[in-house]
Amino acid sequence: MVWQAPLVVHPPSPGGGRRVSVRGEDVGLAHDDGELVGLLRAAGFGDADIALDDPHLVEWRGGAPHQWAA
Repeated sequence: MVWQAPLVVHPPSPGGGRRVSVRGEDVGLAHDDGELVGLLRAAGFGDADIALDDPHLVEWRGGAPHQWAA
């Protein structure tokens, strides 16, 4: 089995924002780091567990980390 980060921030969409999934489940669309943190809190992550630059937690796909516009 291949290891995968539990949180995936998908490529920026043409309309802005990025889809976010946690353990394979879509949890919403974020337009900035603040919205991403809100989605993670709603998904059960505590503040101590949220490290957006930790590659063991977050996989940023199809764009640079913290890049929200296409």
